Amino acid sequence: MFFFKKNESWKISENEVTSEEKFLNRRAILKPLLSFTISPFLISFPSYKSHSGVGYSFTSKINKKYIIDRKITEERFATTYTNFYEFGSSKNIWRRAGKLVTNPWLIEIDGLVKKPKKYDIRDFIRVLGGEEERVYRFRCVEAWSMTVPWMGISFQKLLSLVEPKKDAKFVRFETFFNPDVAPGQKQKWYPWPYTEGISIEEAKNDLTFLATGIYGKNLPNQNGSPIRLILPWKYGFKSIKSIVKISFVKDRPIGLWEKLAPQEYGFWANVNPNIPHPRWSQEYEKILGSTKTRKTLIFNGYEREVSYLYKSLFQKNKSILFR
Repeated sequence: MFFFKKNESWKISENEVTSEEKFLNRRAILKPLLSFTISPFLISFPSYKSHSGVGYSFTSKINKKYIIDRKITEERFATTYTNFYEFGSSKNIWRRAGKLVTNPWLIEIDGLVKKPKKYDIRDFIRVLGGEEERVYRFRCVEAWSMTVPWMGISFQKLLSLVEPKKDAKFVRFETFFNPDVAPGQKQKWYPWPYTEGISIEEAKNDLTFLATGIYGKNLPNQNGSPIRLILPWKYGFKSIKSIVKISFVKDRPIGLWEKLAPQEYGFWANVNPNIPHPRWSQEYEKILGSTKTRKTLIFNGYEREVSYLYKSLFQKNKSILFR
């Protein structure tokens, strides 16, 4: 069994983080190259602010509980090397994604909840108490990784707002559908729109996060503007982008990739270096923006925080947890 570790691997090590001077100099150089639209609900935040000696917070709203021992990935890599198949199968889709209009943006909460409702994204953020900043590891099933400062809202706050009913066992997420803007959605062999799902227990975990910003700014379209899911212990395909609907349901949802290739993209999708994907070993990961690789950690380094969710399932069937 490998679920319980004595050390909390996500604790901060300050010699690994980017200095303020280097960050500001880099940002000045990149500004002409990377100009993304900023939504009204984030323009008041400073682009960089040191916070109580942490040394790498990007706003004044850093949550110190979620700072880790890895160097933050440079913004230019995290915002230009992305998977978003709605706009194409290459990583370099940020120009095409810029055509998506994300203001205004409605998000619907429905299904087995006591308080279903549609919200404009700005009202949604406001009623949930505003954003905080968290630094998370991010791991793709393609065996690359990055470390990202996200802005957003704990999913627990949404649960308190909508009050799921007892029969709600899972949460289903759905992204936008607009083939006129997203050329990838014209490809009929994909079961659009993109959908994903998690269990209600996973939804209640403190790490589960609805991201609305990155690097102290609004999410660029290619990173899932204006709101996406972040599950740092799971492979990235579970973190659905540009969400328009969140449904609380009784039956387990089947996500887009699980429909296409269930042997490669299972429901649980927890990071495990010991269970290889048919096309990519998961034992090591390449650090985005670097030539270095590192050994992959079980649950992407969040074993202490999430392993309890899967203890009973692991005892029944080890492989089902990580496909």
